Amino acid sequence: MSTNNIPLTGFKGLKENWRNDLSAAVSVSLVALPLALGIAVASEVSPMAGVLSAIIGGVVTTFFRGGHLAINGPAAGLIAVILGGLVALDGNINYVLAAIVVSGAIQTILGFLKMGRFAKLLPSSVLHGILAAIGVIIFAKQAHFALGTKSNADTTIGTLLDIFYKLPEANPFVVLVALVGILTLIFYKKIKNKFITMIPAPMWVLLLAIPLVFFFDFFSEHSISFLGTPYEVGPQLLIDIPSNPLDSIMHPDFGMVGTGAFWLTVLSITMIASVETLASARAVDKLDPYKRTTNLNKDLIGVGMSTMVSGALGGLPIITVIVRSTVNVNSNAKTKWSNLYHGIFLILFVLILAPILRSVPLAALAAILVHTGFKLASPKVFKHAYDQGVEQLLFLSSTLIITLFTDLLYGIVGGILVTLILHILLAKVGFFKFFKMIYKSGSKVYHLDNGIYDVKLKGVSNFLYALKLDKLLSDIPTGSVVHIDMSQTRLVDLSIMENLIEFKRIHDNKGGEVKLIGLDNHVASTSHNRALKVVTGRIEKRITKRQIRLQKLATANGWSFQREVDWNTSYLRNFHFFDSRPIEMKNNSLQGLDSENNAHWEIADIVFDEGALLALEVYQTTVQIVKLPKPIPKFIIDKEGLFDKIFNRVKVLSGAKGDINFKKYSDFSNKFQLSGEDEGAIRRFFTKDVVGFLEQNEIHHIESNGEALMIFKYLHIARTDEVENMLLFSSNLIKNMNLNYNG
Repeated sequence: MSTNNIPLTGFKGLKENWRNDLSAAVSVSLVALPLALGIAVASEVSPMAGVLSAIIGGVVTTFFRGGHLAINGPAAGLIAVILGGLVALDGNINYVLAAIVVSGAIQTILGFLKMGRFAKLLPSSVLHGILAAIGVIIFAKQAHFALGTKSNADTTIGTLLDIFYKLPEANPFVVLVALVGILTLIFYKKIKNKFITMIPAPMWVLLLAIPLVFFFDFFSEHSISFLGTPYEVGPQLLIDIPSNPLDSIMHPDFGMVGTGAFWLTVLSITMIASVETLASARAVDKLDPYKRTTNLNKDLIGVGMSTMVSGALGGLPIITVIVRSTVNVNSNAKTKWSNLYHGIFLILFVLILAPILRSVPLAALAAILVHTGFKLASPKVFKHAYDQGVEQLLFLSSTLIITLFTDLLYGIVGGILVTLILHILLAKVGFFKFFKMIYKSGSKVYHLDNGIYDVKLKGVSNFLYALKLDKLLSDIPTGSVVHIDMSQTRLVDLSIMENLIEFKRIHDNKGGEVKLIGLDNHVASTSHNRALKVVTGRIEKRITKRQIRLQKLATANGWSFQREVDWNTSYLRNFHFFDSRPIEMKNNSLQGLDSENNAHWEIADIVFDEGALLALEVYQTTVQIVKLPKPIPKFIIDKEGLFDKIFNRVKVLSGAKGDINFKKYSDFSNKFQLSGEDEGAIRRFFTKDVVGFLEQNEIHHIESNGEALMIFKYLHIARTDEVENMLLFSSNLIKNMNLNYNG
């Protein structure tokens, strides 16, 4: 997306983009309400404390933070910290609130001291290990609410085991409510019905649960028989919302401020909240279609100040929350004001929907949290770590295990120690020399006569080097050409690779060009572009059977084939599809010339993300890019469903540009959704031959950026025969375009 169209900031941005931001805030608030209630209940505080926190996250944080599209509020990641604080501080929530206030003050000070960058010192796999442990803790505790059982175990492992031991005691009427919620969350993404998808999945969980509450009459204490066994149901299975929401306000008690337990709780909240906020903020930046960058120090100030307000009024810590932020981006928000609007909508919900909220069963909230906990520690998380390198799986797993058997702080320290020990072993140097190769590596930036900045990294480049790397790169002017040479490094870890790729993304978006070179003599446990790399000398890299077939296909046709990871993916971001879908890697690139149409093409395997962190979905597909011999209009073609037509009419009525329909080619318009800025040029371009050709073929996505086409049909890696079919399709499509388009 062109940076010329970047939305205005401040109050000018509010005036310019209020329609988009207000519309996005509706969707965000519908997600935020059930999550806020659930997080509060799981944290063993009043449900209204969660909603109050979400309101403060919207209404207060917006005015101080440094982000653009992020949403702030309470998060599942802090549940384990609050529960730990309650245990450490005699079960008194008022003492925990005092710890929350102090934690917010520390975050604010850290922000003013510009220490947000220190979050980069936590290795990514250790962070994901902590999140996985939090997921297990949430799952273990909330599963009992979903079953209608109780566990008196003192440990998370014991609580997990009690899920199986207590199964015979499960209340089938509670289980039914939870099961409906879990199935809703699982199958929601598979449903393409626009009417259903316009309401977020967590809100559907509540909407489907409330009729069951009325059907089984959870409002009065009584028993219902199932298979001859009576089971108790009653108000104890519903969340407790006071008649006057203001009655939920509590105030902190600083009576334990002189104890070690208090400061340990403060440290836990500060560390987890800060790291999660800053990691989430960077993740949201990758989703921002306008490629803006968050001021991390201002973000820390914003969440710190709102956390102080929240704790002072009986609320939970405020952080940047990734699921709600992803919803915000996908709902086409433009500025930070959508965060403010979502807080205002939550106030309205509390005032208007309080009687309905009292009908929400705990089992429905448990379903949301069981699903959240599972996603944080699902097999996908471990597979993703393994794909990045077997060592990353070791770091994640060790952090998870240490945390489950101790606590979050020990988990962080233990995960870092395991990571460092393995790095020292892989670097094959002594203990003191290892740290000397980090902090006195001799890495430098050279400004060459041709204007190129040559960055020479040396020694050990691991997570401890992250801040020095930032300082090293900070003086390179925006828009310049940068070569980052890692040939003299002994070890480059995932955290540094992430920082370099992030630097490349930001720098490329601002008109520069960054090339990462010098890794030919390094070996990694996987082909992933971010995997830990150790120098060993030049090695022969393994080639797969598919790569052999592609190489033979290239040789037979005179094409070029590159199977290694290619860092040059910036041109793909010129297509709207990748505006908010960060590209992880590109490899297995076939390139050639369609001589009949004078069009150069490339077919490559792309791994891209949708969402981030616990909302992350990773997709693999094979994409074709065709550089056209002359310019054509910009447009996007996708398949069209029934509800696409309905919502297209809604868009048109609201003044937005909708689907471009052709009365003359009704079959085409019924089959495909066509959109673009210059409707007149698009109508002239889509002549009878072009339309007729497309009607006869199945496609997934075709997009023109004016100079090139991006085409893909499959959301999987294409087989060799499918690659050949893609080439045939594009050649015939361009033939029709070249014959018929006259500008």
